[in-house]
Amino acid sequence: MSDVFISYAHSTEPQAQRIAEALRGLGFEVWRDDDLPAHRNFTQVLEQRLAAAKAVLVIWCADAVQSEWVQSEADRARQAGKLVQMRIDPAPLPMPFDRIQCADLCDGSLETHAWRKVVESLSELTGGKPPPATAPLVPPPATVLGLSKPRLAVMPFANLSNDPEQSYFVEGMVEEIVAALSRYRSMGVVAAGGSMASMGRPLTPQEAAKQLGVRYLLEGSVRKAGQKVRITLHLVEAETGAELWTDRLDGDLADIFALQDQVAERVAGVTEQAVQDADIRWIASRPTTNPGSYDLAMRALFLFRISRREEIAQSIELLDQAVALDPDYALAMSQACVSLRQQIDHGWTDDPEAARRKGLEYADRALRVAADDARILAQVAVALPGLDGHMGRALALMDRAIALNPISGFVRLAAGSLCLRNGDPQAAAEHLELAMRLDPISSNNGFMRTYLASAWFQLHRFQEALALFQTTTYRLPVSYLMLASLHGQLGQVELGKQALAELERLDAGPLEHLAALWFPRPENRQLLFDGLKPLGVVAESPTL
Repeated sequence: MSDVFISYAHSTEPQAQRIAEALRGLGFEVWRDDDLPAHRNFTQVLEQRLAAAKAVLVIWCADAVQSEWVQSEADRARQAGKLVQMRIDPAPLPMPFDRIQCADLCDGSLETHAWRKVVESLSELTGGKPPPATAPLVPPPATVLGLSKPRLAVMPFANLSNDPEQSYFVEGMVEEIVAALSRYRSMGVVAAGGSMASMGRPLTPQEAAKQLGVRYLLEGSVRKAGQKVRITLHLVEAETGAELWTDRLDGDLADIFALQDQVAERVAGVTEQAVQDADIRWIASRPTTNPGSYDLAMRALFLFRISRREEIAQSIELLDQAVALDPDYALAMSQACVSLRQQIDHGWTDDPEAARRKGLEYADRALRVAADDARILAQVAVALPGLDGHMGRALALMDRAIALNPISGFVRLAAGSLCLRNGDPQAAAEHLELAMRLDPISSNNGFMRTYLASAWFQLHRFQEALALFQTTTYRLPVSYLMLASLHGQLGQVELGKQALAELERLDAGPLEHLAALWFPRPENRQLLFDGLKPLGVVAESPTL
């Protein structure tokens, strides 16, 4: 039987895997639940392995604190006198484990003394020899112990109505918000109600975040007047107390459930991207020494949004580094797929076939790791047509992404982009208009407006398309092509020529090739070319 049984929350499986590998490298026999045999009863095997292990290592984090499985395994180990504890975020440990020594690895740096104490405790319980003080412990990379995604706590909403009967409505609304946010696998969500009730006093945002092991807080209040209710929402960056987003909704209590759904949709549509944008700013302000996989992915995403040759190449390099640190990091792999597709689309690589192979390999790996993550599915879907030249698999993946999270602004943006690539501007417009309603404030809004303007252009809504373009300065390479044709259609020749000059400056590949990618239907491509004729451009459609 194994020396060490590892107990952990499944949101931290990559960290548990690296810890297991490090301990095996030190000579320990380790078991965790990825070794469960397919033909055995889950609970029965866990009980047998837990009882037989000489030591039980519990990896505490906010999710583990709320897991009945982890608490049960930890309690059995405590009673048997074989419990070893380590924590990887600042979430308060549950009783009675908060009274037992616990190695603190919250900073993700695997400080030698803390990790050594874990190894020494395991050695003592298993009867092995502890490593010499000067011996390297061969720990997992420092970054894998840090959380690979941002964490958000939904705080109890304040009932300002002086009406205790409304508490059920307020609590139900918070539950709906937590359920909606839990669809987003790219961030960890904590329902703070029980934890905050145990504190016994009001906490500042900084104190609450430290207690819960989160970086962001969603706060709110509800005020009732007759059958009308006003709900105020605040998304806060805990360290600085800065508001990332605030909103106010007025509704009618005549249909409580519909109102709760409306609030949950509004919050969910904005929160994921607002948190990611804040993380990008936060990471960009930190030193670049020894970045972790999440840091690398966020830096890469910032570069990707610039959508230029050099920045795309740099983003791929960073994502490769992120995957090297964490081979199961699906977010980095799916983002790399999109960046590699960009290289292929615009001729920004000297070896497009190698880029295709690499992109398809990342796509398959990402789908194996995160087949139920809507964001990952959406990113792979928008990349695939440029990697394998086929649309069927991409559309099927996008359908699944929408089914998993229909209120994600990012997923709807990706769906609109894919519909444009598939030659369906009407469906694209529907997805993109919904995306803008769900997420009206984030950095993705520039993408949304650009793609929606393209859809409206193809639907002959020229004035509306131009007006939408004028609301954003964000430009993809194809934006300049479409904008040039749009100006040509409206008789604005000089503005059209300026847009063409910008496209030429970007070295984004042959005009005809770019047109064929994003205007696949002959009639839509002809509309594009008709707008270019007043600018002195005569284009012919290539065969892709």
